[in-house]
Amino acid sequence: MEKVFDRTSKVGDIVTIYPQASDIFKAHRIDFCCGGDRPLGEVLEEKNLNEEEILNRLNEGYAQKQTHDQQQTNWMEASYRDIIRHIIDTHHAYLYRELPQLSQYVTKVFRVHGPDRPELADVHRLFHTLKTELEQHALKEEEHVFPLIQAYEENPTPEARQKLIKGIAELEDEHDTAGDILKQLRDLTSDFQPPEGACMTYQMTYQRLEELESDMFEHVHLENNILFKRILNELKSS
Repeated sequence: MEKVFDRTSKVGDIVTIYPQASDIFKAHRIDFCCGGDRPLGEVLEEKNLNEEEILNRLNEGYAQKQTHDQQQTNWMEASYRDIIRHIIDTHHAYLYRELPQLSQYVTKVFRVHGPDRPELADVHRLFHTLKTELEQHALKEEEHVFPLIQAYEENPTPEARQKLIKGIAELEDEHDTAGDILKQLRDLTSDFQPPEGACMTYQMTYQRLEELESDMFEHVHLENNILFKRILNELKSS
């Protein structure tokens, strides 16, 4: 595995390249905001932390993210089961991991900078509305609609057909709602560009909001334009 980060890497640079590093730093109380210009090795020595362990976590996490970003699959030819498994293991897992962490940063930025940046109140409100919507949406997919798809494949009854059509319509409506919220967040944040002189936490939070948007675009595209479209075409022709 190629090591992107070493003890000379500056803490702030690591978070810029790999925003999820902020979760590791936060867990160990490493200041990546005001202390972002310090070499990681120096900080770890000062805090008496295991340098090898933390560097391994950073490099492995970054490598996994790069591998995921570079993977290409022809989903048009994949089975329903494979597409569903990918959605759960990749996009739902990302949401379950990222939303609680990002919630803390959105709240912190609002609390610290809100008095000077009134738009942050709306960013905070919209993000947490989106967080609730996405968590409930993912559970509905896993516990209701995805099992319906697999049940219909095994036993295509008229009753299962009607339930599936209704379930897919509800999910697509929820996708539209999430998309509207993401658009509002992009507008409020000037395309996720923090103001000049923003602290590292502010910058990282906006970067992770933009990554959330990117993942949602991939997630919704895979469902609306591939999985659901194929299923609905089959249902219409059956």
